Amino acid sequence: MRQAHRPNVPPLGTGDTELVRRALARDETAVRAIMQANNRRLYRLARGILRNDGEAEDVVQETYVRAFTHLESFRGDSSLSTWLSRITMNEALGRLRRERPAVELNALPQGALEAEIIPFPLAAPDDPEKSMAQREIQAVVEHAIDELPEAFRLVFITRVIEGMNVEETAEILGLKQETVKSRLHRARTMLRDNVERKIGPVVMEAFPFAGKRCERLTDAVLKRLGY
Repeated sequence: MRQAHRPNVPPLGTGDTELVRRALARDETAVRAIMQANNRRLYRLARGILRNDGEAEDVVQETYVRAFTHLESFRGDSSLSTWLSRITMNEALGRLRRERPAVELNALPQGALEAEIIPFPLAAPDDPEKSMAQREIQAVVEHAIDELPEAFRLVFITRVIEGMNVEETAEILGLKQETVKSRLHRARTMLRDNVERKIGPVVMEAFPFAGKRCERLTDAVLKRLGY
Protein backbone atom coordinates (compact mmCIF):
# COMPACT_ATOMS: atom_id res chain seq x y z
CA MET A 1 0.00 0.00 0.00
CA ARG A 2 1.36 3.42 -0.92
CA GLN A 3 2.68 5.41 2.01
CA ALA A 4 1.26 8.90 2.46
CA HIS A 5 3.75 11.62 1.60
CA ARG A 6 5.44 13.15 4.62
CA PRO A 7 7.35 16.36 3.91
CA ASN A 8 9.55 16.20 6.99
CA VAL A 9 12.68 14.08 6.53
CA PRO A 10 13.84 12.27 9.69
CA PRO A 11 17.10 13.44 11.28
CA LEU A 12 20.28 12.09 9.69
CA GLY A 13 21.20 10.57 13.04
CA THR A 14 18.66 7.84 12.35
CA GLY A 15 20.70 4.64 12.14
CA ASP A 16 21.29 2.76 8.92
CA THR A 17 19.50 -0.34 10.17
CA GLU A 18 16.33 1.56 11.02
CA LEU A 19 16.34 3.53 7.76
CA VAL A 20 16.84 0.34 5.75
CA ARG A 21 14.05 -1.41 7.66
CA ARG A 22 11.67 1.45 6.94
CA ALA A 23 12.76 1.71 3.31
CA LEU A 24 12.10 -2.01 2.84
CA ALA A 25 8.60 -1.32 4.15
CA ARG A 26 8.29 1.33 1.41
CA ASP A 27 8.38 4.25 3.82
CA GLU A 28 8.87 7.17 1.44
CA THR A 29 10.22 9.41 4.20
CA ALA A 30 13.03 6.96 4.93
CA VAL A 31 13.84 6.58 1.22
CA ARG A 32 14.04 10.35 0.86
CA ALA A 33 16.26 10.59 3.94
CA ILE A 34 18.70 8.04 2.51
CA MET A 35 18.89 9.83 -0.82
CA GLN A 36 19.20 13.33 0.58
CA ALA A 37 22.00 12.18 2.90
CA ASN A 38 23.94 10.61 0.02
CA ASN A 39 23.06 12.58 -3.14
CA ARG A 40 26.04 14.90 -3.09
CA ARG A 41 28.61 12.21 -2.33
CA LEU A 42 27.34 9.83 -4.99
CA TYR A 43 27.07 12.60 -7.57
CA ARG A 44 30.63 13.71 -6.96
CA LEU A 45 31.96 10.16 -7.17
CA ALA A 46 30.14 9.57 -10.44
CA ARG A 47 31.20 12.91 -11.84
CA GLY A 48 34.78 12.29 -10.80
CA ILE A 49 34.79 9.25 -13.08
CA LEU A 50 32.66 10.49 -15.96
CA ARG A 51 33.44 14.24 -15.89
CA ASN A 52 29.96 14.97 -17.20
CA ASP A 53 27.15 16.44 -15.10
CA GLY A 54 24.27 14.78 -16.93
CA GLU A 55 25.86 11.33 -17.02
CA ALA A 56 26.74 11.62 -13.34
CA GLU A 57 23.09 12.31 -12.48
CA ASP A 58 22.04 9.33 -14.59
CA VAL A 59 24.48 7.11 -12.70
CA VAL A 60 23.19 8.29 -9.33
CA GLN A 61 19.62 7.53 -10.40
CA GLU A 62 20.64 4.06 -11.55
CA THR A 63 22.49 3.52 -8.29
CA TYR A 64 19.43 4.27 -6.21
CA VAL A 65 17.09 2.20 -8.38
CA ARG A 66 19.47 -0.76 -8.13
CA ALA A 67 20.02 -0.25 -4.42
CA PHE A 68 16.38 0.16 -3.44
CA THR A 69 15.25 -2.79 -5.55
CA HIS A 70 17.92 -4.98 -3.91
CA LEU A 71 17.94 -3.40 -0.48
CA GLU A 72 17.52 -6.75 1.22
CA SER A 73 21.09 -7.56 0.17
CA PHE A 74 22.48 -4.81 2.43
CA ARG A 75 23.97 -6.71 5.38
CA GLY A 76 25.45 -3.84 7.33
CA ASP A 77 29.05 -5.05 6.93
CA SER A 78 29.89 -1.45 6.00
CA SER A 79 27.90 1.75 6.34
CA LEU A 80 24.96 2.33 4.02
CA SER A 81 26.83 5.29 2.53
CA THR A 82 29.84 3.12 1.71
CA TRP A 83 27.59 0.44 0.19
CA LEU A 84 25.89 3.02 -2.03
CA SER A 85 29.25 4.53 -2.95
CA ARG A 86 30.55 1.17 -4.18
CA ILE A 87 27.45 0.69 -6.33
CA THR A 88 27.96 4.17 -7.78
CA MET A 89 31.61 3.49 -8.53
CA ASN A 90 30.79 0.22 -10.27
CA GLU A 91 27.99 1.80 -12.29
CA ALA A 92 30.11 4.76 -13.37
CA LEU A 93 33.18 2.68 -14.18
CA GLY A 94 31.05 0.22 -16.11
CA ARG A 95 29.62 3.05 -18.18
CA LEU A 96 33.07 4.51 -18.77
CA ARG A 97 34.56 1.18 -19.80
CA ARG A 98 31.77 0.64 -22.29
CA GLU A 99 32.90 3.90 -23.88
CA ARG A 100 36.64 3.34 -23.37
CA PRO A 101 37.33 -0.40 -22.95
CA ALA A 102 40.95 0.16 -21.89
CA VAL A 103 40.10 2.05 -18.68
CA GLU A 104 41.69 0.53 -15.58
CA LEU A 105 41.35 2.27 -12.23
CA ASN A 106 44.68 1.02 -10.88
CA ALA A 107 46.70 1.40 -14.06
CA LEU A 108 48.67 4.49 -13.07
CA PRO A 109 51.82 4.25 -10.93
CA GLN A 110 51.59 5.36 -7.33
CA GLY A 111 53.80 7.99 -5.72
CA ALA A 112 56.13 7.25 -2.87
CA LEU A 113 55.33 10.11 -0.50
CA GLU A 114 52.53 10.80 1.93
CA ALA A 115 51.17 14.17 2.95
CA GLU A 116 48.73 15.70 5.35
CA ILE A 117 45.40 16.82 3.96
CA ILE A 118 44.82 20.50 3.39
CA PRO A 119 41.33 21.97 3.81
CA PHE A 120 40.69 22.22 0.06
CA PRO A 121 38.09 23.07 -1.01
CA LEU A 122 36.25 24.34 2.04
CA ALA A 123 32.49 23.92 2.16
CA ALA A 124 30.56 27.14 1.87
CA PRO A 125 26.82 27.78 2.20
CA ASP A 126 24.82 28.40 -0.94
CA ASP A 127 25.05 32.05 -1.85
CA PRO A 128 23.09 33.30 -4.89
CA GLU A 129 25.09 36.55 -4.73
CA LYS A 130 28.48 34.94 -5.41
CA SER A 131 30.70 37.36 -7.24
CA MET A 132 31.92 36.78 -10.76
CA ALA A 133 35.44 36.34 -9.42
CA GLN A 134 34.31 33.53 -7.13
CA ARG A 135 32.52 31.79 -9.97
CA GLU A 136 35.61 32.07 -12.14
CA ILE A 137 37.76 30.57 -9.38
CA GLN A 138 35.31 27.72 -8.94
CA ALA A 139 35.42 27.02 -12.68
CA VAL A 140 39.23 26.91 -12.58
CA VAL A 141 39.17 24.48 -9.66
CA GLU A 142 36.59 22.19 -11.20
CA HIS A 143 38.47 22.15 -14.49
CA ALA A 144 41.74 21.36 -12.72
CA ILE A 145 40.12 18.47 -10.84
CA ASP A 146 38.63 17.16 -14.08
CA GLU A 147 42.11 17.21 -15.64
CA LEU A 148 43.66 14.99 -12.96
CA PRO A 149 44.37 11.44 -14.16
CA GLU A 150 41.49 9.22 -13.11
CA ALA A 151 43.30 7.25 -10.40
CA PHE A 152 44.36 10.44 -8.63
CA ARG A 153 41.11 12.31 -9.31
CA LEU A 154 39.01 9.67 -7.54
CA VAL A 155 41.24 9.62 -4.47
CA PHE A 156 41.18 13.41 -4.30
CA ILE A 157 37.40 13.57 -4.56
CA THR A 158 36.81 10.89 -1.92
CA ARG A 159 39.45 12.05 0.56
CA VAL A 160 39.38 15.84 0.24
CA ILE A 161 36.09 16.93 -1.28
CA GLU A 162 33.97 14.30 0.46
CA GLY A 163 36.16 14.04 3.56
CA MET A 164 36.20 10.24 3.72
CA ASN A 165 38.90 8.68 5.86
CA VAL A 166 41.73 6.57 4.44
CA GLU A 167 40.08 3.29 5.40
CA GLU A 168 36.74 4.08 3.73
CA THR A 169 38.43 5.45 0.61
CA ALA A 170 40.58 2.34 0.31
CA GLU A 171 37.51 0.11 0.69
CA ILE A 172 35.45 1.97 -1.91
CA LEU A 173 38.25 2.21 -4.48
CA GLY A 174 39.70 -1.24 -3.83
CA LEU A 175 43.15 0.14 -2.98
CA LYS A 176 45.71 -0.32 -0.24
CA GLN A 177 45.71 2.45 2.34
CA GLU A 178 49.30 3.33 1.44
CA THR A 179 48.23 3.76 -2.18
CA VAL A 180 45.42 6.11 -1.14
CA LYS A 181 47.88 8.27 0.77
CA SER A 182 50.47 8.42 -1.99
CA ARG A 183 47.89 9.16 -4.70
CA LEU A 184 46.42 11.93 -2.59
CA HIS A 185 49.88 13.48 -2.33
CA ARG A 186 50.34 13.28 -6.10
CA ALA A 187 46.88 14.76 -6.72
CA ARG A 188 47.56 17.68 -4.40
CA THR A 189 50.87 18.35 -6.07
CA MET A 190 49.27 18.41 -9.52
CA LEU A 191 46.51 20.74 -8.37
CA ARG A 192 48.93 23.04 -6.59
CA ASP A 193 50.95 23.35 -9.79
CA ASN A 194 47.87 23.97 -11.95
CA VAL A 195 45.71 26.07 -9.63
CA GLU A 196 47.28 27.51 -6.53
CA ARG A 197 50.06 29.33 -8.37
CA LYS A 198 47.35 31.08 -10.42
CA ILE A 199 44.71 31.95 -7.89
CA GLY A 200 46.20 31.36 -4.45
CA PRO A 201 44.52 29.35 -1.66
CA VAL A 202 41.21 27.97 -2.81
CA VAL A 203 38.15 28.35 -0.61
CA MET A 204 35.39 27.26 -2.93
CA GLU A 205 33.16 24.21 -2.90
CA ALA A 206 33.55 22.33 -6.16
CA PHE A 207 30.64 20.61 -7.91
CA PRO A 208 27.82 21.72 -5.57
CA PHE A 209 24.89 19.38 -5.38
CA ALA A 210 22.02 20.98 -3.54
CA GLY A 211 18.77 22.82 -3.98
CA LYS A 212 16.71 22.08 -7.08
CA ARG A 213 19.18 19.58 -8.55
CA CYS A 214 19.08 17.46 -5.38
CA GLU A 215 15.28 17.64 -5.21
CA ARG A 216 14.90 16.82 -8.91
CA LEU A 217 17.04 13.71 -8.68
CA THR A 218 15.32 12.51 -5.50
CA ASP A 219 11.86 12.97 -7.05
CA ALA A 220 12.92 11.20 -10.27
CA VAL A 221 14.14 8.14 -8.35
CA LEU A 222 10.98 8.00 -6.22
CA LYS A 223 8.87 8.13 -9.38
CA ARG A 224 10.83 5.28 -10.95
CA LEU A 225 10.37 3.24 -7.78
CA GLY A 226 6.61 3.82 -7.82
CA TYR A 227 6.20 6.18 -4.86
